[in-house]
Amino acid sequence: MYLSINEIEAADLVDWLDNQARTFKIVDVREMNEIGAGTIPGAVPMPMASIPLRLNELPRDEELVFICRSGARSAQVCAFLQKQGFDKVYNLRGGMFAWAGSGQPIGLPKAS
Repeated sequence: MYLSINEIEAADLVDWLDNQARTFKIVDVREMNEIGAGTIPGAVPMPMASIPLRLNELPRDEELVFICRSGARSAQVCAFLQKQGFDKVYNLRGGMFAWAGSGQPIGLPKAS
């Protein structure tokens, strides 16, 4: 979608989740009413508008996968974070549409 953004496919994210040795966070940047309807199990809710105010909650040394409904908002978040010096950010290509469309589980977010 965005040329300089690292993107990850739903199938690859499943592999990451299955790899117990891999340390990363999934951050859902949709609005809370959207997240409440279901997200990737264990995702941290952090609506897009709150990202600039919550930068200190995002570890710079850990891989971060950002998700939204279609992948557009999360790609914008990735671009913003790259400008802030984050280099381990990934956008879930196709967002929750791709995740659900590939038959993956939908669950509740982590308590923030």
